[in-house]
Amino acid sequence: MWRIWLLYDPRRLLTAILVFAFLMVMLNHFVQLSTERYGSWLSEPVAGAAAQ
Repeated sequence: MWRIWLLYDPRRLLTAILVFAFLMVMLNHFVQLSTERYGSWLSEPVAGAAAQ
């Protein structure tokens, strides 16, 4: 196992993994916000404001 870290720099590898994971999370959020089921809350009026 220690030979793997001789091939790759741990700081670069972990940074790349974190950046990739962050981009995947953001892509997932934007895809879900673009759907009708999960993205509709952006266009609906607030229920408390309509009662006043």
